[in-house]
Amino acid sequence: MTPIVIPVRDRKTMRDFLRLPFDVYRGDPDWVAPISSEVRKTLDVRQNPYFTSSELKLFVCYDENGPAARVAIVINPLHRQRFGVNAAFFGFFESKNDTEVVRHLFEAAESYCRSRGVESLEGPFNPNHYSELGLQANKFDSPPSFFQAHNPPYYLELLQEVGFRETVKFHTRKNEHIKEYMAQRLQKWEGTLVIPGYTTRHFSMKNIKSDLERVREVFNDAFSSNWNFLPLSREEYSFTAEFLHLVTLPELVVIVEHEGVPVGVLECVLDINPLLRQFRGTVGPIKFLRFLRKRKKIRNLIIYAVGIKKAYQGTHVFALLLDAACRMARNFDVMETTWMSDDNKLVLRAAKLLGLGRDKEFVIYGKTLGSQFRTFSSGVSRYKEPAVTGGLS
Repeated sequence: MTPIVIPVRDRKTMRDFLRLPFDVYRGDPDWVAPISSEVRKTLDVRQNPYFTSSELKLFVCYDENGPAARVAIVINPLHRQRFGVNAAFFGFFESKNDTEVVRHLFEAAESYCRSRGVESLEGPFNPNHYSELGLQANKFDSPPSFFQAHNPPYYLELLQEVGFRETVKFHTRKNEHIKEYMAQRLQKWEGTLVIPGYTTRHFSMKNIKSDLERVREVFNDAFSSNWNFLPLSREEYSFTAEFLHLVTLPELVVIVEHEGVPVGVLECVLDINPLLRQFRGTVGPIKFLRFLRKRKKIRNLIIYAVGIKKAYQGTHVFALLLDAACRMARNFDVMETTWMSDDNKLVLRAAKLLGLGRDKEFVIYGKTLGSQFRTFSSGVSRYKEPAVTGGLS
């Protein structure tokens, strides 16, 4: 049977789209099943405010045994306006190890992109630059931490076989003995760093709306020059932060203010993946209560995002955020980061001070669709990497 690609257009095809990963990863002890209801919500153009200005199309490829591959295509006109590139982005890519299936899948997706005037396709983004992104490129036998991609090694080969080339590479960092490391490094440490004119405080759940807006303000400014970054609207950030209280604690989010104005943010989260693995893709009252109880015992901390407003980069804010990270680290066994670039010298410096060694690598793939678009070169991004880039800025 020749593979057939069908756009998601009803409950059945949406169910096939959501259930496919459970077939692909059956038997993989490291895989953490996504919560299907949350994936559905993320891809619901009526609920996710990101799709107010973006176009979404989902595809499922079927072979003789049923659903065999899937992909989501996102076209965002705001990206073209900002970067001058008529690009589309793919995400939620999953597939059996079958080149023919993947070839048919992307032929349909690329045909759709060309019909919209798109000249290049890049991903994975699930579904955008501030979501889970990239393909895992090493350490395939280790479990993913929260917000890390996890995939079989053959995914990279499949994309290369259908014409994609690596455009961006980034990595995470980790210290598996952070408590002992901090104890040795900070033997003479006497307390919180104090700098006149600056205040450091924790996130306030009592004033969650106003503090979310402060965090959004800092990140939008700090990341404004980053690769593929588009500023988040208030609605988008509220949507992404809906479950913030489940993955972090107020004391793990630090806001630095200068004369009352937010200028820097350190946002850390707990590695809840070992707990999510037990959910097996669904949530219920009993599972949720177990999650809340066991979350108190999590000893792995993830530096999720660090942002400093551009006007304050190179000031005392860096030292204040680093000081806050050191104080947090003393209460955990393991500390790691989300993705970061080799070009981000400031963050690499902070990572070195925290004893965070290079850990996993992730890649983004791109493909030219139109003759007017510059051809990709393997291993080279078409974007210029800024000095500050990645999940940590």
